Amino acid sequence: MSTATWRNVFTYNKYSQITARAVRQSLKESERVQAEKRGITALRYQKWENGVGGPQVYLNSQDDKPGKAAV
Repeated sequence: MSTATWRNVFTYNKYSQITARAVRQSLKESERVQAEKRGITALRYQKWENGVGGPQVYLNSQDDKPGKAAV
């Protein structure tokens, strides 16, 4: 597939997601599990008013995230 072909179909971010998933699926079971854990992200936001930050709100609950909590 040439560069021009895949750019007409999807973005670079989508391309990198597809290739990362293919690489993770090709790994042995133990390495695959570790790689999938590293791929999990925690999303949060904080509303600021008058220079003061409000409480941080997680978009996915802490219970959904294995391992360490995000800082």
